[in-house]
Amino acid sequence: MRIAEIHRKTGETSIDVTVNLDGTGTYTVSTGIGFLDHMVEQLSRHSLIDLDVKAIGDLHVDQHHTTEDTGIAIGEAVAKALGDKKGISRFGSVYSPMDETLTRVSLDISGRPFFVWKAAFTQARLGEWDTELIEHWFHSFAQSAGLTLHIETLYGSNNHHIVESCYKGLARALRQAVEIDPRKADSIPSTKGILGAA
Repeated sequence: MRIAEIHRKTGETSIDVTVNLDGTGTYTVSTGIGFLDHMVEQLSRHSLIDLDVKAIGDLHVDQHHTTEDTGIAIGEAVAKALGDKKGISRFGSVYSPMDETLTRVSLDISGRPFFVWKAAFTQARLGEWDTELIEHWFHSFAQSAGLTLHIETLYGSNNHHIVESCYKGLARALRQAVEIDPRKADSIPSTKGILGAA
């Protein structure tokens, strides 16, 4: 079982994360930001990655540190659970529809973090979550997980649908990429023999 725990504590947040890449999509999520909880739950359910996330942050200041550090900690846990990445499919790409919205998500567990974001929101908040922090969560996650991650909303008008299609798209692409390829279960999916080298 590819399971990992991360305990991240700073002067701004205290976060505990457990992931099981070979799970069934069960979750317990508590960040203090309701809409963020809902999105991380979607990530777990649709990736089939079990997630246990407990974050306590300085929400009396604002939501920035909790959003950022939650993305970092979950990404670190995913990277740790992947280990040497032997046998993984490595790539994932999906179109994620939600009513009038369609988002394309493509990723490579390359070990070389890179992030492209092409999505926008027309309101400042969803629930109590600042929408400007949504891109920042994905960026933090991609950096700490070691992903090349491209997210583009092709069209859509409802802000809730846009962000949810992004998270569900990430979930489904990640599910593809972390799956073990039975034809190459004993090897690293790279001609370099290692993932993360330049």
